[in-house]
Amino acid sequence: MALGKLQKVLISDSLDPCCREILQAGGLRVQEKPGLSKDELLREIRDCDGLIVRSATKVTADVLEAAERLQVVGRAGTGVDNVDVEAATRKGVLVMNTPTGNSLSAAELTCGMILCLARQIPQAAASMKEGKWDRKKYMGMELNGKTLGVLGLGRIGREVATRMQAFGMKTIGYDPIITPEASAAFGVEQLPLEQIWPRCDFITVHTPLLSSTMGLLNDSTFAKCRRGVQVVNCARGGIVDEGALLRALQSGQCGGAALDVFTQEPPKDRNLVNHPNVICCPHLGASTREAQSRCGKEIAMQIVDMATGKGLAGIVNGQALSKAFAPQTKPWIALARALGTVLHTVGKQAQGSVQVCTLGTPLREAGNYLTPAVAMGMLAGGAQKEVTLVNALLLAQEAGLKVTTTHGDVAPEPDGSAGLLQVALQGTSHRAMGMVQGSTPVLRELNGATFKQPAPLAGPILIYRAKASEPSVLPTLIGLLGKVGVHLQSYHSSGMVAGEQWSIVGLSAPLSNLGELKPRVMEVFQLHL
Repeated sequence: MALGKLQKVLISDSLDPCCREILQAGGLRVQEKPGLSKDELLREIRDCDGLIVRSATKVTADVLEAAERLQVVGRAGTGVDNVDVEAATRKGVLVMNTPTGNSLSAAELTCGMILCLARQIPQAAASMKEGKWDRKKYMGMELNGKTLGVLGLGRIGREVATRMQAFGMKTIGYDPIITPEASAAFGVEQLPLEQIWPRCDFITVHTPLLSSTMGLLNDSTFAKCRRGVQVVNCARGGIVDEGALLRALQSGQCGGAALDVFTQEPPKDRNLVNHPNVICCPHLGASTREAQSRCGKEIAMQIVDMATGKGLAGIVNGQALSKAFAPQTKPWIALARALGTVLHTVGKQAQGSVQVCTLGTPLREAGNYLTPAVAMGMLAGGAQKEVTLVNALLLAQEAGLKVTTTHGDVAPEPDGSAGLLQVALQGTSHRAMGMVQGSTPVLRELNGATFKQPAPLAGPILIYRAKASEPSVLPTLIGLLGKVGVHLQSYHSSGMVAGEQWSIVGLSAPLSNLGELKPRVMEVFQLHL
């Protein structure tokens, strides 16, 4: 994955100037062109390595296909529903966001919406501007003692809950990921959704827009709610079914709604916007100077860190890769890819099941990033387009290759203190085991044959298997190298297994013809790692 060659970045939405300044200070060329049409975007993106967007730009599959050099899409904000993440993954493009950048701004807007619903502040203000003085019409309610249901207890949901607790609200909630113990620590009692609906005076949603959350509030759930329930959506349009919400408002089942987001933005159907019990904003959740500065700064720093090899953060479609930039993990990724390539070459197949086994406590969490690296090696030289750590597992699955991972805390001595990595083609005798010495990936074992001294897996190498009784292989190889001016950089041989042994030869350059060597060996392979 060419993560060190990021050069040109396109900013296609309006962002704080600090975003451009940080990118340029990091040595990147920046084009800032907000408001591009679809056709203009398709032209501009062709030679860009990075793309930074807010929510206006739609990064669709055809945009990604047109982006011949694209390595990363940076979303300055949290939600990535304007990015086709699956298409990006297939193409090997990283998608990153800034999940904390606008959390406070979105939470504060949500709290403001709850207050506005309780006291009808926008309606009263509009009435005053019309010259009216109608105190009786805008009778409100206190928040103290009311129950707020928070659906989604991530960063924004918990910020909303803790702030509304200061108004004396009882906070209950639901989140399939956050544990009840964790939510109890910030004052939210978790309950099943079926128990939440009838207990709430107010409901606010803070989930991503997924198939499981689309229409989370619908005709059925509104019917289970307390009559007159107030609903807030500052998350994503579509979480609240807009048709069902309008019907609930018309029947009085829903007493009021505050909406910052819509299924279609701007909304063409104005029935909800015009309803007297609806207050709404044009998607202002992140529209504060502080949030925009924070998001622009964070996404720029993340992309500069990626370009300079310092690290990865905010990854949406390859979270395991966040550890792939640590200095101590880079050689292990190189090893995993090399072992995958060796296994694919020796096993002569890129289909079936590959077992990746990490051994030793230092590698306890390493399977997440070493497994896609093994898949990269297994697919090397195949029919797939560029294979990266982002798309390797997806492309492997499509190629009929199943890659699974196991771990054992105990690694064989004497070389196992830093960990060992083994890959095996299940149902065959083909397996390879390696380790990292210093910063060099080395092969320790191949198909059951152990190397007396582990063999480096870098640069052009020759791998061959020969009868131990065939002494002429090495002289023939040295003669061949002399004829073509290629230098022998290293030579390592394994112990004997059934009268045969493997040899690995490091070369200064690949050999164009192995014809002289083939009659003297049982099999020979040439790789460039």
